[in-house]
Amino acid sequence: MRKLENSELDRKSIEDFKESKKTPLILVLDDIRSLHNIGSVFRTADAFLIEKIILCGITATPPNKEIHKTALGATETVAWEHHENVLEVIENLKKENVLTLAIEQVESSVFLQDFEVKKDQKYALVFGNEVYGVAQEAVALCDGCIEIPQLGTKHSLNISVSAGIVVWDLFQKLSWPK
Repeated sequence: MRKLENSELDRKSIEDFKESKKTPLILVLDDIRSLHNIGSVFRTADAFLIEKIILCGITATPPNKEIHKTALGATETVAWEHHENVLEVIENLKKENVLTLAIEQVESSVFLQDFEVKKDQKYALVFGNEVYGVAQEAVALCDGCIEIPQLGTKHSLNISVSAGIVVWDLFQKLSWPK
């Protein structure tokens, strides 16, 4: 077994990425404090051709040296926008028939492995602050909640790790050939 060289990976150009059919997922990041977490989510969004990222509240925006450090150029490929109020964002997405899902531990949440996607549905995944999670007001406004099962002593995962887990799961349910 030989490790592949970067030149053998057949990666898209920025132009090809922008023209490619996107995975029908929108990532909503609300009040994310860590610039490295933001950059990591951009990089994950690039890897899975995510439609766009919506940055809300205090979440920093590109261009930013610290975001770039982990995004490694993904801020140039992934569409993004910034809005102050996550509640307005959720309301607007729902008006556009986007199913909004908080990634949070709540009553009546659906475990990620049990969540079933509809192939013709667009989804928005709402991720919250590193300390407080998704705000209760945002949870209440969402169409539902997905929970990542956790079996250890900790009650949460890093937001960029959570985004990677959920995006991969929904990507393979939506797109991966069976």
